[in-house]
Amino acid sequence: MKRRFVGSAQGIRSMSQSLQIKRSFPPLVDEHVRLLVLGSLPGEESLARGQYYANPRNQFWRLMSEVVGVGLVLLDYEARLAALLATKVGLWDAVASASRDGSLDGAIRGHVSNELAGLVARLPELRAIAFNGGTSARIAGKALGTDGGFDRVALPSSSPAFTLSFDRKLQAWRQLRDYL
Repeated sequence: MKRRFVGSAQGIRSMSQSLQIKRSFPPLVDEHVRLLVLGSLPGEESLARGQYYANPRNQFWRLMSEVVGVGLVLLDYEARLAALLATKVGLWDAVASASRDGSLDGAIRGHVSNELAGLVARLPELRAIAFNGGTSARIAGKALGTDGGFDRVALPSSSPAFTLSFDRKLQAWRQLRDYL
């Protein structure tokens, strides 16, 4: 008996897209970084644009504007990155690659962690690593182990999927000022 797959072209495309491996961006760091903010894995819109936190509903740039005292939201993308580095803040992700259908962290499957310990070893002024959400904290925590010499700060996710109010998120994110 022959087996046949019955489904729409859209369903087949959707299945093949969900099986694609998604990869993080290179780290945004220099030797002066004091605070490294780690996300989990860029979402679909970020991957499509090739930019950290490209989804306009993601509150990352608004939150970091308050932390560093610079209107990051008003700047173009390259200027945002330069402003972060100028305030001694770096960015990267806990996940180097994974399968994921959509943008939600809960859909991450078969992840490979970024080489966080190697990066951290090259940041002589690092004071803290901030985890943007629980998935970042869980995956990066394992990759980093217990060694350090820096603080670890768990933050509520800047994602629109995490429905805590902006003011409540900001209250937690403001503690990052202590590390700049």
